[in-house]
Amino acid sequence: MPAKNLVVETGPKQGFVPLCVPEIRGNEWKYVKECLDTGWVSSVGRFVEQFEREVADFVGSRFGVATVNGTSALHIALKVAGVEPGDEVLISSLTFIAPANAIRYVGAFPVFIDAEPEFWQMDPQRVLDFLQNHCIWRAGALYNQATGRRVKALLPVHILGHPVDLDPLREVAHRFDLPIIEDATESLGAEYRGKMVGNLGDIACFSFNGNKLITTGGGGMIVTNHMQWAERAKHLTTQAKDDGLEYIHNEVGYNYRLTNVLAAMGCAQMEQLPAYIEAKRKIAFEYTAGFLNVPGLTPMKEATWALSTFWMYTILVDQREFGMDSRALLRKLEEAKCQTRPLWQPLHRSRAFADCETFDCPVADRLNREAISLPCSVGIAQEDVMRVIDAVTSAHV
Repeated sequence: MPAKNLVVETGPKQGFVPLCVPEIRGNEWKYVKECLDTGWVSSVGRFVEQFEREVADFVGSRFGVATVNGTSALHIALKVAGVEPGDEVLISSLTFIAPANAIRYVGAFPVFIDAEPEFWQMDPQRVLDFLQNHCIWRAGALYNQATGRRVKALLPVHILGHPVDLDPLREVAHRFDLPIIEDATESLGAEYRGKMVGNLGDIACFSFNGNKLITTGGGGMIVTNHMQWAERAKHLTTQAKDDGLEYIHNEVGYNYRLTNVLAAMGCAQMEQLPAYIEAKRKIAFEYTAGFLNVPGLTPMKEATWALSTFWMYTILVDQREFGMDSRALLRKLEEAKCQTRPLWQPLHRSRAFADCETFDCPVADRLNREAISLPCSVGIAQEDVMRVIDAVTSAHV
């Protein structure tokens, strides 16, 4: 059965432009059919190991451990990095809630760091300020003076396909003896100073949710260069089984295994990854050019030291200059049958983390108010890109 291009079918034919949907154009049907024909449909099979190897090789890491989703990958990464109950982990405030949830899963507490204004990523200067001015050394460990909790790790999130400025964070992490856990769930294929995200810290996580650059429907991946960390991650994600024959478990494990069927889909998607990155960048450049002379619109930027995948193309809307705020524009685009969305509520504003120490995050707050993400599926039709541009520019008052 030939592969179907899902984007084309949900695009101009129905008059609706979705935000970001999967692109199925390669060997997905073939590889999944192999799983069905051979019976290797569960958590063991050749595609699981192949997918782990291909993702790790792509980002330049030695080891990959497939998981059921990106959140489970983050949970295990925190555990193998040594984060324990009562610890604190520095995390971007402007991000999806999953990494903060994972920090709570291990009994630790997030410390929310503001975004920097240019590229909207975790602000390294804010990290340095917190560690230098709000923490003290005690008995060979770093402690938050206000809470008395041990500060154990940095968890920068590469949001929207653009990398965090990692060199200053790595220098700080080395100085304060903190591991870096990269949340690269939105940024597979992005590069920082010529090196792939996911291979910049001590351990990293990816997501293959349906709206990600490549998808397995659900699914995640841990990558690291630390053999012992990879072995422990594999152990924990497969129920911490110490004796497979006798079913002996010496600690609590997790059923976080990725199935062979989903890994098969992932292998097919990996074959298309370079083309998908190219497509995303082309869409971004078209949008940026289309909004170049529109007052009050600020398209997302790409740093000179970065290669962004522009996973979710996002603009800022200045109400005074554009004539309406971001949410009014969102409703206008909805009327034009163009699906958009705002960025996430900054995590320091979330009631779910009311018991965590909160610092002002004015940049994250502003970005949340002003940002909306536009349709940017890998297979979006050219006429739909122009349709979105026209809908946005015609809304300018």
